[in-house]
Amino acid sequence: MAEAPAPSVVALRDGTVLPLRSYGEPGRGPLVVALHGSGWHGLQFDGLGKALAPIAHVVAPDLRGHGAAPQRRGDLDYIGQFEDDIADLIAALRQGNQPVVLLGHSSGGGLVVRYAGGTYGADLDGAVLLAPFLKYDAPTTRPQSGGWAQPLTRRLIGLSMLNQVGLRVLNHLTVITFAMPPEVLDGPMGHTATTAYSYRLNTSYAPRADYLADAARLPPFLVLAGREDEAFVAQGYEPLLSEVTQRGTYAVIAETGHLDLPDAPAAVTQIRAFLTNLPVNQ
Repeated sequence: MAEAPAPSVVALRDGTVLPLRSYGEPGRGPLVVALHGSGWHGLQFDGLGKALAPIAHVVAPDLRGHGAAPQRRGDLDYIGQFEDDIADLIAALRQGNQPVVLLGHSSGGGLVVRYAGGTYGADLDGAVLLAPFLKYDAPTTRPQSGGWAQPLTRRLIGLSMLNQVGLRVLNHLTVITFAMPPEVLDGPMGHTATTAYSYRLNTSYAPRADYLADAARLPPFLVLAGREDEAFVAQGYEPLLSEVTQRGTYAVIAETGHLDLPDAPAAVTQIRAFLTNLPVNQ
């Protein structure tokens, strides 16, 4: 198998450079921005990026606060900065009227939903949600995401109350940690893992409190989940999201767990078909 492409960078509005990996030919097919799950980085999509390269230009950034050498691991400057970063990335890489698709796995899928419901959502032509996180108490979420996430609940509640009255001075505090396996932390990529998030990053990574309102603004979208998903209830997405939008297509992938999903052959086939048949002029 070919090696992963070396990361390049895109400059953001505050001067920060965002590392990303690129697959396919710029301007060919849709621009697909792939958003990784919590704790990891864009290399997660190396296999999927190569599989989609013949039909799309796929870019997989290391989101702010993640990757090999972030400015502040597990933190960003303000709630909503991920959305600004993604908009800057799209503006830098989109060619002409090229269709734009956001693809996200787990928390990255939640960020896709948030983006669709925010300032820039109308610019999207499609979305691919791979076992997306919607909210901690959504019917699709297993307790503590199957043991992966350990929230600092009292601190989360306290900071949420402070933010409701406009007090944000403590938003840098850690509110959630992740059970990253020791074999990952002690391995050659261990230095690239992110094991805790601040309040402002964690909030920025998920849909807003009314997550169904964000979901209602999704463009045509595909939802995939593995039947053996340890963190989310695969069969729960369609009845939940179809309450607020009829733009979705749904599939449950047999014999597939949460981390296996982006590289599952059946998932790749579904994604390729969705991108090929986007209801926009390509």
